[in-house]
Amino acid sequence: MYLIGLTGGIASGKSVVARRLADHGAIHIDADQLARQVVEPGTPGLAAIAERFGPGVIAADGSLDRAALGAIIFSDEDARLALNAITHPAVRDMTKRMIQEAEGRDPSAVVVYDVPLLVEASVDKDYHRFDLIVVVSASRETRIRRLVELRGLTPEDAALRLNSQVTDDERLAIADVVIDSDGTLDETLQQADRLWESLRARTP
Repeated sequence: MYLIGLTGGIASGKSVVARRLADHGAIHIDADQLARQVVEPGTPGLAAIAERFGPGVIAADGSLDRAALGAIIFSDEDARLALNAITHPAVRDMTKRMIQEAEGRDPSAVVVYDVPLLVEASVDKDYHRFDLIVVVSASRETRIRRLVELRGLTPEDAALRLNSQVTDDERLAIADVVIDSDGTLDETLQQADRLWESLRARTP
């Protein structure tokens, strides 16, 4: 098995690269999706969030009110760290099981662990030994524009989200490969294609 840690800041284009690699045949494990699963109604994660942040972050149907929680954590670092302390261990344990299952099905599989908070969560050090770390990078201006145009955020809210994550320099410091997504979609996909070609050349 060949394990890739794929990371990048919010609106960097990381998901585009992950989907492209999956199209080529990689097994895609999405940390954001797992983070949603571990806080579904009835989970210990959601109960812990309700206890820590109060009933205001729980919607009428019993699910997590992400907008209400986001309004708290993106402007309060202590609150964000408290949320991470609840969700990160559960996500990492689930990821570890999924990686083991993937290797059991196909010992030569290429597994892409798509994890926005790879640096913040010390994922490599604590749980996984990546064969390659890929960072998808775009300028702050590009990412704010994408958040405003594609996700409907205000520039102020977009800036808060960027500010809640580690700096680009901190991400780039751990990168084995950098994909620059500041250009067109085709240019980003071409870089993902070249990455895949290099992976297939170095794996059985």
